Amino acid sequence: MKELKGKHTQCIHEGQLEDTQFGGAISPIYMATSYPFLEVEEKRYPRYFNTPNQEVVASKVAALENAESALPFSSGMAAITTSLFAFLESGDHVVFQNEIYGGSHHMIVEEFSKYGIEYSFTKGLSVNDFEKEIKKNTKVIYIETPSNPLLNITDIKAIATIAKKHGIVSMIDNTFASPLNQTPLDFGIDLSIHSATKYLSGHSDISAGIVAGNKEVVDKVMHTGRSFGGNLSDFMCFLLERSIKTLGVRIEKHNENAQFIAEKLATNSLIKKVYYPGLTSHKNHQLAKEQMHGFGGMLSFDLNDSLEAKTFQKKLKMIRPSMSLAGVESTIIQPSLTSHALLSAEERLVQGISDNLLRLSVGLENKEDILEDILQALNN
Repeated sequence: MKELKGKHTQCIHEGQLEDTQFGGAISPIYMATSYPFLEVEEKRYPRYFNTPNQEVVASKVAALENAESALPFSSGMAAITTSLFAFLESGDHVVFQNEIYGGSHHMIVEEFSKYGIEYSFTKGLSVNDFEKEIKKNTKVIYIETPSNPLLNITDIKAIATIAKKHGIVSMIDNTFASPLNQTPLDFGIDLSIHSATKYLSGHSDISAGIVAGNKEVVDKVMHTGRSFGGNLSDFMCFLLERSIKTLGVRIEKHNENAQFIAEKLATNSLIKKVYYPGLTSHKNHQLAKEQMHGFGGMLSFDLNDSLEAKTFQKKLKMIRPSMSLAGVESTIIQPSLTSHALLSAEERLVQGISDNLLRLSVGLENKEDILEDILQALNN
């Protein structure tokens, strides 16, 4: 097949296995956990990330990320931890963005000290905030943009540049954007990481993670991953491939709906503030325009002090309070009770996460229906 360039085309056709026996329209599922080892070029084994269905997903995501290689994991956290530990050992240091997924933050604080790994969280998101945290033993810079849950934007190219200047591996959690809205490797980032449970899956029925980068970097992650055992099963790979086929059309609708909702809420007197990079009022709007192809389906907003977040959520009729995000259905969470509950109240306030902050994953319903549900919950 000739090189596929269109992202929608890549979503559907890149890497697909041919059903040579029956000519089916989709990739067959190869559920085997045992493969030959005599007189074969490559010894296949699920934990080695090289079964047929694993390779399909890897090829598809690598194409979407403009990467040489990719690996599918059993969860986003499996992808994150394996990637970090692939480049770190006792005595090393990591610079982390101060605004990252709460599960990542908890893992760092709870686990790194056990292995003698040092870390620093930046005080802000400017290049200087990152550079002044770099030490002689710094081996990794880790960012997340747009950030969870305040949708702040980090300058990807600038971070990649200072990482290269200091000989440091750069990593990004690209989950909120998806490869359709943002391709960090184009700006010089070494490794792009996703919780594929979110947009890549998109139907709230798969737990998975993905890493993508140049072959040398991904091979190093694979080497560690084979020991850690966080591979994704072939059946889950089959389902994930199915989901990625519709990623292009889903992301377009997520972007459209989120922009509409953000603009409407930004003018509502019962909303204190809306956080969405597609708004011209967003402090990083211009930067987001420069490094994103679309602004995504995630937004957050602070309710006025006259309202209470838990009461508001109970009044919603269609939008579901839910722990996850990025499904076809609209969902909402209170970060102080869920994604960032493991942070102390002081740590949350430092990040700007109030008890009245709500994170909305805008789904694919009619945008007017999403807005109507929010308005009735605000006004009743």
